[in-house]
Amino acid sequence: MEVNSSHESAAAEPHSGAPTEADAAAEALKRGPVGALTLSIIAVATLFIGWILFYFLLFMGRGPVG
Repeated sequence: MEVNSSHESAAAEPHSGAPTEADAAAEALKRGPVGALTLSIIAVATLFIGWILFYFLLFMGRGPVG
């Protein structure tokens, strides 16, 4: 087993993730969270359509109560 091996963390590298320059960061944030907004719209629309189908197929088919 080698004891004196050197180890460098990936966090120590200058380019290890988010842009470091202000212009690059501003460019990345220009359009905003388009993917998250699209995913949330699809999820809400799917739930709403499911609720409408549940209402009309189950409750309206039974007719009025009483």
